[in-house]
Amino acid sequence: IMASTLTLRNAEVSIRALELGAADYIPKPSASRDISGGADFRRELLEKVRTFGEGRSRERPRTAAKAPVARPMAPRPAAPITLRKEGTQRPDILAIGSSTGGPQALLALFKAIPSNMRIPIVITQHMPATFTAVLADHIRRVTGWPCTEAEDGAAIEPGRVYVAPGDFHLVIEAKGTRRLTRLTQAPPENFCRPSVDPMLKSVARIYGPRALAAILTGMGSDGLEGAKAVVAAGGDLVAQDERSSVVWGMPGAVATAGLCCAVLPLDRIAPFIVKKIGVASG
Repeated sequence: IMASTLTLRNAEVSIRALELGAADYIPKPSASRDISGGADFRRELLEKVRTFGEGRSRERPRTAAKAPVARPMAPRPAAPITLRKEGTQRPDILAIGSSTGGPQALLALFKAIPSNMRIPIVITQHMPATFTAVLADHIRRVTGWPCTEAEDGAAIEPGRVYVAPGDFHLVIEAKGTRRLTRLTQAPPENFCRPSVDPMLKSVARIYGPRALAAILTGMGSDGLEGAKAVVAAGGDLVAQDERSSVVWGMPGAVATAGLCCAVLPLDRIAPFIVKKIGVASG
């Protein structure tokens, strides 16, 4: 787990470390932050360590143990997954939500999706300011996709990727026939700003059955309420499966809620998206 202060250089180092295999990052308290910042750091660090530790315990073969464990963790029972029928309308937008493990997953996904796919893509990745700008630039440089942080009031263009800036919710607004990105500092949702839920709810409201959403690896359940809105509006939802996720919190929440038309390994999500956008009728 990388611990970095919120500077441009450290954000770049952290993104590179994530790409090389670091599990996650956490903003480090600094002298300019009040004492509550240190408490938040402690809480977040412990939560991530416990989450990753539990995941490793489940993955470790029993024969690998050198000595008996006093309180062995019982395997988590697999939650049932019921898939919805896939819609027939061609999506006009792709909305992606991710958190822990998200930067690695996003890079892998955009490397596999042709950069000439002519729909806009909006992303909410749980990250602080500075980090989201570096992430957007990293996606652009590594994958060839035109990717930037979203700007308030900017027109959405096909074939471009917009990342929610740290500390701002990203939502979509209609103005006549135009679609605009809007940034808001409304209260955090699911303890997050940016949060996936406001983005997905706005996408459902504006695009209805022509919305496609993807929930990738991440801790917690952010995106669940937004996913419900997308499905209620007639849109489609795909989630990353447990085996390929760093943490199966966010994708697990939508998968076990019966909201998805597909739950796939990360390397099969890009082909699903390309097929959905390229061959769907309507």
